[in-house]
Amino acid sequence: MNTLQRRRHIHVPSLIAGVIVPLALVAGTAVQARTTPTSPSPTRSEAPLTKTRFRQMAATARTPLGGRHWGVYKGSAEQAWDPYVQATGARKRLLGKIALRPKAKWFGAWITPAEISQKVRDYIANSTAGHPDALVQMTVFRMVPWEAEVDDRLPTRAEQASYKTWIDHFAATVGDDTHAAIILQPDGPLALKAPQNSRLPSQMIAYAARKFGALDHTSTYIDAGASDWPASHPEVAATIVQRAGVKYVRGFALNATHYTSTGDNIEYGTQVVAELARRGLPGKHFVVDTAENGRPFEFSQYRGTHPNNAKVCETRAERRCVTLGIPPTANVANVAWGLSSANRARARAHVDGYLWFGRPWLYMQTNPFDMHRALAMARTTPY
Repeated sequence: MNTLQRRRHIHVPSLIAGVIVPLALVAGTAVQARTTPTSPSPTRSEAPLTKTRFRQMAATARTPLGGRHWGVYKGSAEQAWDPYVQATGARKRLLGKIALRPKAKWFGAWITPAEISQKVRDYIANSTAGHPDALVQMTVFRMVPWEAEVDDRLPTRAEQASYKTWIDHFAATVGDDTHAAIILQPDGPLALKAPQNSRLPSQMIAYAARKFGALDHTSTYIDAGASDWPASHPEVAATIVQRAGVKYVRGFALNATHYTSTGDNIEYGTQVVAELARRGLPGKHFVVDTAENGRPFEFSQYRGTHPNNAKVCETRAERRCVTLGIPPTANVANVAWGLSSANRARARAHVDGYLWFGRPWLYMQTNPFDMHRALAMARTTPY
């Protein structure tokens, strides 16, 4: 297993000491510098971007993710697929709650620049299954260094060049014809841990944002953490995505690998949208990961051996445990999701979809597939 796929979350004191203090200055500088599977109604596509220059994405009244079929990848590159194919009876029915749902496959540095075009091409062909208007979902996790290394060193010149080449190939393969939703760089807050408060990691992510934002039918969402990230504040999240090029894309993503409630993330994301508007970036939208928050709890309240491998629910009555949340959908204000009326209104205004870009059925949310976790979550989900 490539170490880049290992997920790590920063201890609270280190984040507060290393990020919040300098961010107070960053936020102050930013302030000083300011002078909706298928939705029930059809949607309007985002206006194409010119090829000669980039521009800020215009706000749209409806989600570009709705009104179309969401493709499901059915192949061995998705760790849940082969166990589903090999299963029978009740086990197959349970695993189908994961394998047959549209999810965002992760693409990262374990795939070389020479390989990435073919990998993406194969994934798109499989996911769309011959339907050119089907929505394809992907997660780009390509920064090096990242996770445990990010606060120790900056990318070398060779790593910067490799990153840009990889992103160029990825974007060219997606192209203008594919309808795609891309989650860009999970654990986005880690960019603020770079040595000497360097903006280089954020600038590299912004390069990807510009490339993806120029694609006619791609909606890109830059990871902004979650409502329960250590020292989460709308101002901090806005700084993360502003540095990472949110002006070029549709918006941001919340709750990757965390277990916080969808309602909390809707409220938090709405505050981030307002903060971005105050900074001259109005009309941004966001998506929320719901793969693992069927029984929501804060990341620090996990039970088990590690927060990334928090205890799964064994019964429907159990709480503070991991189980599948709201199925992937653009129907974000449905009363079936149990949201308050205020959060339904916020969701209608700002949320493009509930997506599954977390992978709680994997060991440590990375690899390999964990049959016990998958079956337990499928058996206990309230949805």
